[in-house]
Amino acid sequence: MKYTATFITALFLAAFVYGQSTVDSLRSVIDTKRSYNDQINASLKLLETFQLKNFDTTLMEGDKALQLARKNTDSVSVAEIKRHIGVASYFKGKYDVAAKNFYESIAILEKVNEKKKLAPVYNDLAKLYRKTRDLDRALQNYNKADAIYRQLNDTAGISMILNESGVVFEYREDYTEAINRYTSSMKLAEAAGDSLSVSYSLSNIAGVYVIQKKYELAEKNLLRALNIRQILRDSFAIALTYSDLGVAMNGKGDYNKAVEYLSLSNQMAEHLKYPELQSNNYNELSAVAQKQGDFQKAFQYFMKRSALRDSLYALEKTRQIEELNTKYETAQREQQIQNQQNKIRLQNFLFIGIAGLVLLAGLLIYSQYKRYRLRKETQLQAEIMRQQEIAVKAVMEAEENERERIAKDLHDGVGQMMSAAKMNLSAFESEIQFSNTEHKESFEKIISLVDESCKEVRTVSHIMMPNALLKSSLGAAIREFVDKLNNKTLKVHVYTEGLDERLDSNVETVLYRVIQECVNNTIKHAGATTLDISLIKDKDGISGTIEDNGKGFDTTDKEKFEGIGLKNITTRIEYLKGTVDFDSAPGRGTVVALHVPLHC
Repeated sequence: MKYTATFITALFLAAFVYGQSTVDSLRSVIDTKRSYNDQINASLKLLETFQLKNFDTTLMEGDKALQLARKNTDSVSVAEIKRHIGVASYFKGKYDVAAKNFYESIAILEKVNEKKKLAPVYNDLAKLYRKTRDLDRALQNYNKADAIYRQLNDTAGISMILNESGVVFEYREDYTEAINRYTSSMKLAEAAGDSLSVSYSLSNIAGVYVIQKKYELAEKNLLRALNIRQILRDSFAIALTYSDLGVAMNGKGDYNKAVEYLSLSNQMAEHLKYPELQSNNYNELSAVAQKQGDFQKAFQYFMKRSALRDSLYALEKTRQIEELNTKYETAQREQQIQNQQNKIRLQNFLFIGIAGLVLLAGLLIYSQYKRYRLRKETQLQAEIMRQQEIAVKAVMEAEENERERIAKDLHDGVGQMMSAAKMNLSAFESEIQFSNTEHKESFEKIISLVDESCKEVRTVSHIMMPNALLKSSLGAAIREFVDKLNNKTLKVHVYTEGLDERLDSNVETVLYRVIQECVNNTIKHAGATTLDISLIKDKDGISGTIEDNGKGFDTTDKEKFEGIGLKNITTRIEYLKGTVDFDSAPGRGTVVALHVPLHC
């Protein structure tokens, strides 16, 4: 491990010394008053130098090169620079920025028919779609790049596409086709003497072996790839190989080697400023720690992974972190309870022994012991109740966080995509010539439907994460929620009193969700035409009623109270130390009465 770490340091030092002289010479060409061709060629060479070594520098130098190319109206160079910016953005996890630059580059190169420069951009775009698991589009772009490379008789390009597109079939679980493509790519690379491409084929083949649990074959291929990459001093590829070896060793059950390889990969990824690789490594380290039963370390690794993935994805984080955290805290609580129970048993034996020695003293001690035990049991029950409250609070907070995350995803993800779709349709409408008014009206209906969908997404996101509750009182938030309901058959009346001042945020959030749940139950199940909501604050607390004129239900039917809706209402009110009653019968509507005390 120590030797390998020294090698990594030496590798980066050698790359820095060698690369710095190249960088300095290129920058001297750019900064001096040379011809435009010299300057733009030096700029493109500089971007290639930093391409897989420093993504931030690639973006910074790319912006400078764009200004130079645009100033000289050089569209082809603009396209090449945008490709470099797209690749750097891809590795930094900014997939939307990467896609924008790739598409702009393709538009330029297709227009001027620069096929040799166009094929690599198709490949980069395919990798982006592969990353986001849009496999059909990924394969379409790989096929476009492959067709150009075959037309140009470019064996290196054909080899690259075979290797890259094999991953698509790997994701589709067509391992035979994946291995076939990786092997074909490796043969072409070997014939051309391209050892780096050989190493990528070996890594991809090893990846399939890991999926098939053929860990010995996977390790053999990865070590061969590592040897090639160390000879080439390709720090980016070496970091990937260490990560793949860590995954293989984890699957094999050799956890010490897995930790060693993954740690080495993280050292290099940190130098390279490659957050996605670091995130994947921490995820694998977390899995290793879980298998070893070290939930605390697993949680720590997962927190590091989540901190990195915040800048990459807005999805999946909350539930997995809560799961690890819950496992760790549950183990801790169980140990504490076990220790308390063991202590009580020991005290029981002590008191019984003393009682057996002296009867009178034993009676006195027994009396004291009974009181002591009652006190301990009371304390234990209080502690259990406290832990249950903490657990309920954690679940509710996790639920609110999940609602907020989903609301943001709807608003910033789906909402933005729908808005983009509307814009594209509107732009397309101005370009297309309709054969008749019926087609035009149909097209306009489509745009109208998309617009309505955008509004619906925004409404749902606002209901899930009520901004009004952050900005104003509980009463205002409830009115805003009711105003957003799109239910023409249900008339809702809201009355509030004494709620002008802000309440504790937990109380406001819980009561808002209870009202929301009651309204949703009325809409879904009651078949009501009117709904009256009353919420009054006085010196005793907050009292509320939610009454509808719907079909009602049998309150003696226990199965009704086993459902998620009514159980959620009861659990939330009990969390606030309040009470809730349901008054209903088939055919005469439903009244939900609640009271929550306020502690000053």
